[in-house]
Amino acid sequence: MPYKVAVLPGDGIGPEVIDEAVKVVRASGIDIECEDGLLGGVAYDETGTPLPPETIRLCESSDAVLLGAVGGPKWDRVEPVAMRPEIGGLLALRRELNLYANIRPAKTLRPLLHASPLREGRNLMDLVVVRELTGGIYFGEPRSRSADGQKAIDTCVYTRAEIERITRQAFQIARGRRRQVTSVDKANVLETSRLWREVVDEFASQNPDVSVQHMLVDNCAMQLVRDPGQFDVILTENMFGDILSDEASMITGSLGLLPSASLSDDRNGKAYGLFEPIHGSAPDIAGQGRANPLAAILSAAMMLRFSFAEPEAADRVEAAVEAALGEGLRTADIFEANTKLVSTSEMGDAVVAKMV
Repeated sequence: MPYKVAVLPGDGIGPEVIDEAVKVVRASGIDIECEDGLLGGVAYDETGTPLPPETIRLCESSDAVLLGAVGGPKWDRVEPVAMRPEIGGLLALRRELNLYANIRPAKTLRPLLHASPLREGRNLMDLVVVRELTGGIYFGEPRSRSADGQKAIDTCVYTRAEIERITRQAFQIARGRRRQVTSVDKANVLETSRLWREVVDEFASQNPDVSVQHMLVDNCAMQLVRDPGQFDVILTENMFGDILSDEASMITGSLGLLPSASLSDDRNGKAYGLFEPIHGSAPDIAGQGRANPLAAILSAAMMLRFSFAEPEAADRVEAAVEAALGEGLRTADIFEANTKLVSTSEMGDAVVAKMV
């Protein structure tokens, strides 16, 4: 029986990169049934809302969601703000689907090693940041600003249940990797971090097959620069994860190539999630065949790994991406001397050709 995928191409270059991602998944031999839905600016233009009810129903009835990109200058002044593609579309969809775990892998690709600010062999990085996505200071109440503009309040709140469920996700991911979790907090200062550390310790004692270490967030930021190769899975709260995942992404030297996943609770032993490249919609190059599809393709590989429990297929996709880059193929955003410039579809074709 095929896996059902809700495909949300979105805006700008979204449809172009998603076409290549679907092409590669089909070439992997995994049987999928795709159904397109509207999300973002294109949905707003067609239906008057960036997240139509039909799209929510499609996503809820699917095994996974594959998303291109949303938004663009065309919709930056839409009022009310809640009707803008990013807020009323993507963020609202994450809330509707209870996508509380943001998974962002950061891996040094050898063909692009020279582009990394850290070039020594010992600094090769292959880690995953597991970030709690729906709690913490970004969502805590109360939050306010005084009428005179002299005082602002944000509140960081975490519950034991929120920490337990993100920790469970991190351990599941670690079991498919090197079984090492680094839990990052600020337990020397923050009560929420002390609760975080307490819950992680309890979970670790019940799951001794995964090794756990604690690290303060400021030390983790330094260690990522000093020796990123020491990390396997970094587990952390919302704001720390936001910052650390961006730092890790830049260390790879290829910010525009990186995938991500936002996961909810398991369905029948498999992680339900939304998979998307971290880049934006880039409307200035839409329709020109210049977009880089590799982040979308690698996001599809994450879908194979997490939602479909097809790790071998995911490995093949990831290896094919690196092989295509290894042959010197480059889209416009990463083109340089002594490499070959290819279009969006040509890069997708090259990845397919490298599938073994």
